[in-house]
Amino acid sequence: MNEYDLSQFEDDKLHEECGVFGIYDPQHELDVARLTFFGLYALQHRGQESAGIATTDGSPQLKVRTHMGLVAQSFGEEDLQQLSGHLAIGHTRYSTTGSSVVANAQPLVVRDPVLGEMAIAHNGNVVNAHYLRSELDEQGYKFNCTTDSEVIGKLIVDTPGATWLAKIKAALPRLSGAYSLVILTPAALYAVRDPLGVRPLCFGRLGEGWVVASESCALQTVGAETEREVDPGEILILDENGLHSDSLLRVERKALCSFEYIYFARPDSVINGKSVYMVRQQMGRILAQEHPVAADVVIPVPDSAWPAAIGFAQEAGIPFAEGLVKNRYIGRTFIQPNQQLRSQGVALKFNTLPEVLRGKRVVVVDDSIVRGTTTPPIVALLRKAGAKEIHVRIHSPAMLNPCYLGVDTATRKELIAANMTVDQIRQHIGADSLGYLSIPGLQRAVGLPHNTHCMACFNGDYPVSLKFTTSKLALEGAREDPEEIDVVGQREQELSEALTLVGSR
Repeated sequence: MNEYDLSQFEDDKLHEECGVFGIYDPQHELDVARLTFFGLYALQHRGQESAGIATTDGSPQLKVRTHMGLVAQSFGEEDLQQLSGHLAIGHTRYSTTGSSVVANAQPLVVRDPVLGEMAIAHNGNVVNAHYLRSELDEQGYKFNCTTDSEVIGKLIVDTPGATWLAKIKAALPRLSGAYSLVILTPAALYAVRDPLGVRPLCFGRLGEGWVVASESCALQTVGAETEREVDPGEILILDENGLHSDSLLRVERKALCSFEYIYFARPDSVINGKSVYMVRQQMGRILAQEHPVAADVVIPVPDSAWPAAIGFAQEAGIPFAEGLVKNRYIGRTFIQPNQQLRSQGVALKFNTLPEVLRGKRVVVVDDSIVRGTTTPPIVALLRKAGAKEIHVRIHSPAMLNPCYLGVDTATRKELIAANMTVDQIRQHIGADSLGYLSIPGLQRAVGLPHNTHCMACFNGDYPVSLKFTTSKLALEGAREDPEEIDVVGQREQELSEALTLVGSR
């Protein structure tokens, strides 16, 4: 194996959660399926395993199309022509509960014997889904897939209530974890964000209609004007009466995932009134203050580290340049180079610019180190290109803990920072120096009040209490990793017991 070959590694990043999108056209004039397609296209970075769209024209039966693969590969003109109506929801998926198979693609459809069909698309992870599914199994419910999203749908159906809204309000407080949902019925679209606000969700105006999306970049793509974020614990209802709001419950703590700013969200999105691009630049500036170094050039690891690298260079007064070039069309290939090609130095993801690097002291900025598998080959590539010194700077704190709220991260035993000191990691990756952004530095960069973001992967302060954790295949019968059981078991209760109710809005 060649020391600088990147092709044999799975991308050593936190994998995105999912993207959700919804649209309501009261005038019945818009091609809602086509707009949903383009909205999902804008959210493709949040999941690349499957995509789906559900629509309704008010008739009892919803129209649904789901496919494996990227959005552009999943839908053709024939699909879109069959997805008629004035209400639509869509989903692009990366699996965090349940394997990557077409049965787990969303939106998922469930049926109530009185109210009819409902489709649901979900971003997040429900940590007590296996408990709830066992309860529903005992009541005779049949499950067609192995995701927590179907558990949410069946739980809503099982919950007493004369209307879908009544069922949603009564059922969802039983969930522990993260959920941003778009829910479609023949008469309405519901957008729901969990009380902690772990995953983003926003909405905007499109003519006389309304659009809901995981990120504001998707609203902009379809020409909608962003109104605001869906509040934690809020339910938006879009129906013939227009847009109105209801609530689940409120909690004092908020816990937006800090990695939305670090890596997940597109840089042109705005979250909590903050430009993701500008926040990342500020991360780079603070990183330069915390870990200064004498160097000749600052380069990013494409693509998410660009803003932070620019901020680092500006703060440090060091020239910024592009030293690594990413092949943006590789995606995930299942055809790997054989050993002969590896020995020839085949590197699928990055090439270097030796003219930028040769003889230089190089600062290379990246957003994170998870398992520590791809950083050593990157450092080796830079040395092969002639870099004299390589100083790695990470614009997030060291990741010490797994995420259980909708991000497919490694287990603790796989997280390099949980098992090595910073200097040991530096030696492992082959760098001359290594520096991480501090937790206070991250809080300064985001610039929002304390206790409004989840930073459990850095500090272990989970916003939900987990009696025990499961693998993402737990609903398929996979056994839990015994080292991962009761990671935060010192905390006493399930989220539903820990939430502090302060009344309805």
